[in-house]
Order: sequence, then C-alpha cells, then structure tokens
Amino acid sequence: MNKPLRRVAIFCGLLVLALLVRVNYIQFVQADELKNDPHNRRVAINQYATPRGDIIVDGKAITGHAETNGSDFKYKATFKDGPLWAPVTGYASQAFGSNQLENIYDSILTGDDDRLFFKRTVDILSGKQKQGGDVVTTLNGAAQRAAFKGLGNKKGAVAAIDPRTGAILALASTPSYDPSSFAGNSQKDSKAWNALQKENDPDEPMLNRALRQTYPPGSTFKVVTAAAALEDGLYNSIDEKTDSPVPYMLPFTTTPLENEGNIPCKNATLRVALQYSCNTVFGKIGADLGRDKMVAEAEKFGFNQEIFTPVRAAASNISKTMDKPQTALSSIGQFETAATPLQMAMVASAIANDGKLMQPYMVDQLRAPNNAVVEQTKPKEFSQPLSAENAKKLQEMMETVVNDGTGKNARIPGVTVGGKTGTAQHGVDNSEKPYAWFISYAKTDQGSPVAVAVVVEDASANRGDISGGGFAAPIAKSVMEAVLHQ
Repeated sequence: MNKPLRRVAIFCGLLVLALLVRVNYIQFVQADELKNDPHNRRVAINQYATPRGDIIVDGKAITGHAETNGSDFKYKATFKDGPLWAPVTGYASQAFGSNQLENIYDSILTGDDDRLFFKRTVDILSGKQKQGGDVVTTLNGAAQRAAFKGLGNKKGAVAAIDPRTGAILALASTPSYDPSSFAGNSQKDSKAWNALQKENDPDEPMLNRALRQTYPPGSTFKVVTAAAALEDGLYNSIDEKTDSPVPYMLPFTTTPLENEGNIPCKNATLRVALQYSCNTVFGKIGADLGRDKMVAEAEKFGFNQEIFTPVRAAASNISKTMDKPQTALSSIGQFETAATPLQMAMVASAIANDGKLMQPYMVDQLRAPNNAVVEQTKPKEFSQPLSAENAKKLQEMMETVVNDGTGKNARIPGVTVGGKTGTAQHGVDNSEKPYAWFISYAKTDQGSPVAVAVVVEDASANRGDISGGGFAAPIAKSVMEAVLHQ
C-alpha cells in the first residue's frame, strides 16, 4: 500500500474508532441524562404509551386512566374524587408533569422500574402490553372523607396518624383541586392549570396545607412545653402548684403576658394550666427552662427538619437564636414558632404512644402488575421525645382538657380522648381572624389507633366566637370516630 492510501486508511480507522467511542459514551455514560432530559419527547411518549398503574386506598383504586385523541400521548391519568385525594396523590399531567406520589413513584406506575424488569420481559415475550404497578397507601377512606367534609368550604387542613405505627390515615387540605382537570395536553387543560395558579387564585387550591404550610400553633404548642418541663424535672407532678404569677412579666421587659379571660392561672398546676390554657404558666416555664432545652425538646418531636412521608413536608420551626422573652412567647406557640398540621399530629401521636414517636409514612407497599409485593414499608421509630411515665402524665392532662376544659366538643362516648385547643394570632397586631387549632388522640383498650391535628384558617364567625374548641375540635372528633368505627 502506498503512503497516501495508508494515511487515508489510518484516518478512516480513527474516524471509525472515534465514532465507536462516541456511541459507547452516549449509550453507557450519558444514557440516564438523555433519558431524563425534559426535552426528550420520546420519554414523555413512552410515559403515556400504556395505562398507568393505580394509587390504592382501602383496596380500591382512586386513580385510573383514559385514552386520548389527537395526540401522540395515548393515555392520560384520571382521578376519582380528585379534590378529596389531591393532597395524597398529587397530579400527573401530560403537559405539566407530576408531583407527590404520582411523581415519586412514576417508574412503578409506568412499569419502567428496574424491579419490574422480569415482569416486563415476560410481557414482551408473551406479546402483552406493558403494565404499570400500584402504590398501596396507608390512608383510611372514611377518615379522609370525614376530614374533607368537616373542613367544607373553610380554608384549612387535617392530618391524622396511627400513633402505633406512624401510618398516615388522613391528609386533607382545602380549598382543593381536581387533578383530572389538567391531566391532558389540550388548551382546555392549560386553561384549567392557569386558573389554579397562585397569581390567578389567591386561595392557592394547589397548596398542600397539611404538609407544606406552616402556621403559628398557638396554645397547642403548650403540650410540647409541658413535655419539656416534665422531662427536665422542672415539675415532677402534674398536680403540684407551679411558680406562676399573674400577670407574668416577660423577662427583662415591662411587658405583661396576659391570659385570655378571668381564669385560675395563678400558681396553677400543670393539669389546670393546660385545662384553661394559661399563657402565664407555660410562658414562664419556657423562660425558666431556657431556649436550648425548649429547642431540644421541640426537635425531638420533629421541629427544624423536613419530614419525608415519602412526600416532603416543610420543616416546622422553633427559633435557635431567640432571647429569653422570645423563648417565653415561643413556649405558648407565638413569636417565630410555626408548625405544619402533620407536625402537630406527630406531637399528639408521640404523647398517645407513651412517648415513642414513629416515623410518619403514607405508602404501605409497592406492587407489581401481578400484585407481587415489590417493596413493603416497615414501621420505624423516629424518636423518643419523652419517657413513658411522663407521656402518661401528659395524657392525663390532655384528657382533662377534653373532659373538663376547652376541648369538650371532641368527647366521644365510651372512648378516652385527649386533646388541646389553640387559637393562634394572625396578622399585624392580631388584625386578622385567628387560626383555630385542635390536636387530639383517641384511646381504646387496644391502644391509641388515631391522633389528629386540625387547623382552620378562616373560620367564618365573629372574633369572640373563634376557638380551636369551637371550629377544629368537631372536625377532629369526626375523623377519630371514622377510624374507631372501621
């Protein structure tokens, strides 16, 4: 071979080699990046080429699918009782993507998960259409419906947990939306999506208030302060008098901390202080304990960290830089203290479960299309915020609130119920209507199967009539009854 031909051959060989290197680099190194590129329409086409699997509640599908016309996306998701279940399922839209369970478990629902490889291969060999798997939730349909109905046209949220396992039983948020309304890829879907955005609807129906919205917890936070006092040994008995003047002057200030009305708070016992919701008692306890101890106790309940259920819940907050008077205010649920409904349900849950807080979760198992279990959730402990002995003392206090205090609207005949009301200040100089809170648990001879947190943002009544006991407690009662009567 002469020299020019040899050079051409070498050059062509190098080109072939470069091509092989490039092909292998794309195939093995960039494969996942290209596969997940939002501009890769083949991925979206494949995602909607077959019916999605279902999200399951009480053994029944709350999602479905329908064929589409005039699009290369063959199937779209459908949602049964969409507004009821949107805080759980999230949405799956051909045009706008997905979120929450629909997003987290997309590979299971589309059948593309690596754990479904064998089933997928068998279907290909047998000529069957690829099938999606199912996501089986821990949700209780009756409890969810009770929560959604109880909230009605009010703005608010409900979270309910099984204290024994951490299984989430209800997760309601109002106002809500129907994910089916924009599940497709048409102008009608775009119009429905745009109407739901915050700039077009200030009520934010797509905001998951149970997980993503933090509120000042008001007096419901006093149970955390009581737990801190018992755990620290500041007070050992719930029936011994506390050192609590009325009014209580915030440390280093001339500002008095007042109580709501003429109630017996001077040197009140912990039991009486929770029964009547004494600001002076719990504010002074927080100041006496100090910032570090209050923060440490709150963090044992889950504050200052995001919670994954597996859907992410926003971090509830207690300040790590507050001074002594701010610590007093934080200890009654004011200042910068803020909590999600899920967080306050976790607080009630830990107390009901004799001091042990279980990790909250809403997915029981993932199933293949043939119903084989791909993944099973095992309950696990989140923390131990207080000892069993102190938890039982706090249970007594919360049960007194329901039997003889501000939580009477949550009483259930023949069932032991513990609770705490809260009315959180809202707006500059408390100019807006307060948030009405109620946290509670129900207990039977078999233990405590349900703990609930309810918050109502815009209770439609005169200021003097707004209270956690009046607006939120009846909703909590209906949710607890729904679980108990299953």
